[in-house]
Amino acid sequence: MEDIKCLILNGAVFAGCLECCIKCLGGIPYPSLVATILLYAGVALFCGCGHEALSGTVTILQNYFEVVRSPLDALDVFTMIDIIKYVVYGIASAFFVYGILLMVEGFFTSGAIKDLYGDFKITTCGRCVSAWFIMLTYIFMLAWLGVTAFTSIPVFIYFNIWNICQNATVLEGASLCLDPRQYGIISLAEAKTVCAGSEKFYKMCESTELDMTFHLFICALAGAGAAVIAMIHYLMVLSANWAYVKDACRMQKYEDIKSKEEQELHDIHSTRSKERLNAYT
Repeated sequence: MEDIKCLILNGAVFAGCLECCIKCLGGIPYPSLVATILLYAGVALFCGCGHEALSGTVTILQNYFEVVRSPLDALDVFTMIDIIKYVVYGIASAFFVYGILLMVEGFFTSGAIKDLYGDFKITTCGRCVSAWFIMLTYIFMLAWLGVTAFTSIPVFIYFNIWNICQNATVLEGASLCLDPRQYGIISLAEAKTVCAGSEKFYKMCESTELDMTFHLFICALAGAGAAVIAMIHYLMVLSANWAYVKDACRMQKYEDIKSKEEQELHDIHSTRSKERLNAYT
């Protein structure tokens, strides 16, 4: 008998835990969760691969093109690369926080819609916060489009270098040269040309630094594109949540007006009933 009671008690506890888990899973904003995962993956890919690709670029410039860091506080290519690295650090930390904020906003918006007729009420401040996130996400989407376009520049440069290395290997005796001045990497007064036939040219083409840096920039470009897709996904989610919250707010006002009118009708009916009763008596 005691065993049967224990089994019944355990079954009730399991059913209660299962119901609680289903309720918790039902409250998760899955579109915001997917957009957050995509954003984190894109930002991590862009920042990690971009940082390592910039370090590989410094190695290639120093070892094969003999570009030397300026001893003065001049704005040379190495200083610009260091600045871009610090910008990458800032992007990683900023969008980590922004992804958390958007996820929290998704939880609150979902709770506002599902608990409309409960104790939770939609406030004007909540609608303003949702509108603010829509505007901020749109600005970040445009910023990531610019970052994607900027990241495609080194991909194009390294593709040209890789293409020249391939043509120099296939075409023997071809006069092919690599000049960093063509891409604005160094000043026009410096001559750091590396031509086919030289030892440095073949070492650079056969090195792992060139191939690895090229593919790292491609991965960074893919990460920036993933971040753009995540921003577009966020815009869709935020716009849908805004529309739902707006409709829910109108429904809330309608219910308040309806209940008020019903109360007024009930009061009028009660007053008339009392007047008739008094007139009859």
